[in-house]
Amino acid sequence: MSASYGVAWAALCVAFAIHVADEARTDFLSVYNTTARAIRARFPFLLIPTFTFRVWLTGLVVAVLLLASLTPVAFRGAPGLRPVAYVFGIVMAGNGVLHLVGSAYMRRAMPGVYSAPIILAAAGYLLASIR
Repeated sequence: MSASYGVAWAALCVAFAIHVADEARTDFLSVYNTTARAIRARFPFLLIPTFTFRVWLTGLVVAVLLLASLTPVAFRGAPGLRPVAYVFGIVMAGNGVLHLVGSAYMRRAMPGVYSAPIILAAAGYLLASIR
C-alpha cells in the first residue's frame, strides 16, 4: 500500500462524517423511510428497515467513530485492513453515486447530495491508495 493510504483512510472518515451531517441536516430519513415503506409494500419479501432519527444517527455516528479509530492502523499500512478498506471505499463510492443519480433522476437536490462529491472523491482516493 502507498504512503498516502493512512491519509486516504482519514479523508474518507472525515468525508463520511460530513455526509452524515449533510443527511441529518437535509432530512434524509423522510425520503429513505418513505421509499423503504413503498418498496416493502410492493415486495414484502424484502426486509428493508425503517429508522427513527435517533437510532439512525446513533448507528452512523458509531460507524464513523469505529472506522476513524482504525486510522492509526491505516497509517501503519497493516495489510489486514486491506479488505476492510476495499469494502469501505466501494460502499462509500456507491453511496455517493446513488445520491447523485437519485438527484438527477428526481430533478432536484436530494438529501445528502451536497456532500456526495466529497465522499465519492475520498472513496476514490482510498481505493487508489490501496493498490
